[in-house]
Amino acid sequence: MNVVTLSREERLMLSPQRGDTHPATIYPYRSNNHRTSHRRANCTARTNPKALGSSSSTIRTCAVLVELFTSEACSSCPPADALLRQIDGKRTDSGHLIVGVSEHVTYWNQLGWSDPFSAPSYTERQNAYGERFHLDSVYTPQMVINGEEQIVGSDSASLLHAIPKDEQRPQLSIHIVSASISDNSLTVDFSLSGSAPGRGADIFAILADDTTSSNVLRGENSDRTLSHVSVARTITRVATVQTSTERTVHIPLSTSVQVPPSQGRHLILFAQAAGLGRVLGVDTKPL
Repeated sequence: MNVVTLSREERLMLSPQRGDTHPATIYPYRSNNHRTSHRRANCTARTNPKALGSSSSTIRTCAVLVELFTSEACSSCPPADALLRQIDGKRTDSGHLIVGVSEHVTYWNQLGWSDPFSAPSYTERQNAYGERFHLDSVYTPQMVINGEEQIVGSDSASLLHAIPKDEQRPQLSIHIVSASISDNSLTVDFSLSGSAPGRGADIFAILADDTTSSNVLRGENSDRTLSHVSVARTITRVATVQTSTERTVHIPLSTSVQVPPSQGRHLILFAQAAGLGRVLGVDTKPL
């Protein structure tokens, strides 16, 4: 993933308009952004053997996880897809790496176009967030930032407000030591330091395509070519932890995701408080 800084000009280019949404039920959409006054950065400790004055030096890489729930069958989603493409892999002024992921839901597939990247697991995850944020219904496009705040996925002004603005001490540091795909499984070695709150933290692994595109033939986006970044192909809870650990996990891959895309893939690994709570740490690594 190429990392560059989100410039002032790019921030000014982000539209402050809230944008349209597609609620997933007949209930009216109710804005409930669930503001929190203490958003935390998620930092990963890395070793840099080339650091001046030391044979090994620790560098803290702070990251924020931005989940976009989207659908190719929803005409309101392309602007949100474009917004994620604009910010994914970039850094804020305070140095936070923005780790974006597109999670394609299934409930619009009956509108004439079945989203080829959709899966029930992403719909279930969004429904769980809907209950946690006390929404009348789930909707697309929706962004969830660090598991703490939900916004309309095309609302760039709210996104800029939601991303942490300064350095804060992380509760957990998670680091992908190695990751590789062999035959029909993904093998991940990771380390975690720190202590999780309450009932512990769930460790999730997302295998994501770097970029994808589709020629949509039917439905609300008929005759359009839609492009996406960081498209989730699998999401797996690989462990539940309470304190520092080092582990190796093996994640089975279905036949549909075993063939690598031409544009590459990457792994996103993150720790999240139990019950789809706050994201406590996140790391990403190309495959």
